[in-house]
Amino acid sequence: MMQKKFGVLLVNLGTPEAPTSGAVKRYLAEFLSDTRVVDLSRLLWWPILRGVILPFRSPRVAKLYQSVWMEEGSPLMVFSRRQQKALAARLPDTPVELAMSYGKPSLQDSIDRLLKQGVSHMVVLPLYPQYSCSTSASVFDGVARVLKDQRRLPSISFIRDYAEHPAYIAALKASILQSFAEHGEPDRLLLSFHGIPQRYVALGDDYQQRCQDTAQALSEALQLPAGKLMVTFQSRFGREPWLMPYTDKTMATLPAQGVKHIQVICPGFASDCLETLEEIKEQNREIFIHAGGEKFEYIAALNDRVEHIDLLQQLVSQHF
Repeated sequence: MMQKKFGVLLVNLGTPEAPTSGAVKRYLAEFLSDTRVVDLSRLLWWPILRGVILPFRSPRVAKLYQSVWMEEGSPLMVFSRRQQKALAARLPDTPVELAMSYGKPSLQDSIDRLLKQGVSHMVVLPLYPQYSCSTSASVFDGVARVLKDQRRLPSISFIRDYAEHPAYIAALKASILQSFAEHGEPDRLLLSFHGIPQRYVALGDDYQQRCQDTAQALSEALQLPAGKLMVTFQSRFGREPWLMPYTDKTMATLPAQGVKHIQVICPGFASDCLETLEEIKEQNREIFIHAGGEKFEYIAALNDRVEHIDLLQQLVSQHF
């Protein structure tokens, strides 16, 4: 009788290997070529991507990465590695590998490492609390591609999302209350989620609902009065309508409504990255202050907080 050997595969989006135009261009080319991310006709999309977006966007994005790059590397990679190591320390007899959907370490290399260690049951945990076809489903596709030529497949547990998991809500609550204690309670607590095109939701993606589920559970946990907590969506790209309200547009209008002190958390990001550290902590702070706001605090992603590692351990262990 074959004895099961469990292994864990943590998966995040990915990041350039360096804050340079060339590295960013390679990363964006892979990311924006995924039909789960951009589902336009290839005949239409390829000329735009290769002729306009990659040549002009890569140098600009590289400068943004330079502003947040850490001594050990890209913030997303640094925090993802810390999560991997902390979880592995909790599971001493279980291999824990980290993979990125785009860039390195690749899904292929990380799954190969698990299989070479004799893993017969692989628990795949995409680090996206709220499911979307553009993130979690892309991980599912990637794992399937890697395994399609394997003669001997492992059993797989795929964790779709964890938008309302009690340990996730508890971790967010602890982080928010810590910020309230340090900076005072704000006029508004704003939850900024990464946006997706409205069309994806119309076609069946339940991402928007999962964001609202997180917001509802968190509001109940914090026992906030009605209207104190707001949900917005950031990081829109292209010209078609994305989920609204938009974070940056909201920042520009709040001070005129008497909201002078705001705190912002990005619950959809398991690790701090360009979209949280530069777009929210820097760009949106400037928008809010310029519009007449007085106090702005960004609440860090869960990163490698103990409560976050508790959550990851609970998520994977229930499949053992």
